[in-house]
Amino acid sequence: MAGWRVHRGTVLGLPVANIDTDQLIPARFMSVPRAEGYGSYLLHDMRRDEAGELRAGFPLNTHSEVSVILAGRNFGSGSSREAAVYALVDAGIRAVIAPSFGDIFASNAVNNSLLPAKVDDESYVALEASLAKGPQDVIIDIDTRTVTVGAAKIGFVLDDSWAMKLINGWDDIDLTRNHGGAIAAFKRTRSQTAGWAWPTAKE
Repeated sequence: MAGWRVHRGTVLGLPVANIDTDQLIPARFMSVPRAEGYGSYLLHDMRRDEAGELRAGFPLNTHSEVSVILAGRNFGSGSSREAAVYALVDAGIRAVIAPSFGDIFASNAVNNSLLPAKVDDESYVALEASLAKGPQDVIIDIDTRTVTVGAAKIGFVLDDSWAMKLINGWDDIDLTRNHGGAIAAFKRTRSQTAGWAWPTAKE
């Protein structure tokens, strides 16, 4: 995956709380091979009516060039399906801004280069007000942990290890490999100081 530090794009307000992973991608679409892309299934049952037609008033249906979503509290709650993140990424979403996230969803997001930017309630209200009339240009800076919309610049919360993964395009395996030198050094020291037999490496 490609890492990133700064993203310039368009942010759209989707002020709905408790959007869960079952809504982000309904289970019936998860048998589709990932290679075919999951973007068209993102929020399928919220975006479409019973006949499968796009709902005219749903924000994501009227603005196609969106790369950042401002969502309500508890975004990505529910089941642990990683396909929910795939649907967002395949639809071109690089970041979701919200007051809180489902824990597993947030971890899956970072492993797929999707930023879960957690903001406080005051900042959320300010951003929601600025997007009341429609999408706006946005700049997100991972190094400074800031979101800029117009003249407003607000901070977001992101763990340092998650920031490292996003900047480098790493998942959990890549993060472990980054400590390869320290792991090898520990193994050498441990094998010299521990008082038990160690298996012989195969030729």
